[in-house]
Amino acid sequence: MTRLEKAQYAINSLGKGRGVALSALSLLVVTLLYLLAVLSVPLHSPQKLVWLAIYPVIQSEASGLGFGFILKKSLWLIPLLLLIGIFNPILNNATAFTIGGFAISEGWVSCLSILIRGLLALQAALILTYSVGFYDVCHSLRHLGCPKILIVQLMFTYRYMGLIVEEAINMDRARKARGFGRKNYPLSMWGRMVGQLLIRSYDRAGSIHRAMLARGFTGNMPAGKAHNLDKRSIAFIFAWSVVIAILRFADLSGVINHLLVR
Repeated sequence: MTRLEKAQYAINSLGKGRGVALSALSLLVVTLLYLLAVLSVPLHSPQKLVWLAIYPVIQSEASGLGFGFILKKSLWLIPLLLLIGIFNPILNNATAFTIGGFAISEGWVSCLSILIRGLLALQAALILTYSVGFYDVCHSLRHLGCPKILIVQLMFTYRYMGLIVEEAINMDRARKARGFGRKNYPLSMWGRMVGQLLIRSYDRAGSIHRAMLARGFTGNMPAGKAHNLDKRSIAFIFAWSVVIAILRFADLSGVINHLLVR
């Protein structure tokens, strides 16, 4: 399986979901609460973010995904997060604390907080999407009152990502069929291939749009199936809301330190 085929498989996996017993709406509500808790943690308190990591570890295992799978997927975000926070140690060199005579600046603490915060937020989003599927996430956002135009843009973006990868796979197969086993090609040829990919994708998108208009599309996507919150889903929301509130506001590190000192 080529890299493009792996990318196509990953995109298709996002749309299908794992078919968990919980409703997509309940998992979306918990995810939004968790993201709110993570983003509200001050940059100078990375220890609270470490405690909030309990949610992706437990929920990924409960959803049948495995935390190793989610962690591996989230590591791709590290370069972007480092690019965001790498200048903090330069701009803020005030000492936050000292370890063995070595001073740790507040800039490094905030950089670490940005890194952990970004990874936790992405892991929560991955658990949600891989568990219930991207389309069910969009339908649940619609039921929560999210603007229709945003839902349509999200669905179209996801759909056309798959189309671009599909066109790239077809072009790659054609290149291999005409390359007689040649693997290396000049840079100018890759530029032409990218241009052709954009043209083919644009033409394919136009054909799909005309087909949608012929079938009565007016710029609004159907709301999808109803997401009823049964007793199990309500209990799921309540339980995780309590746990997330405790992890966010309680000083668990201080409690454990006090118990160890005693």
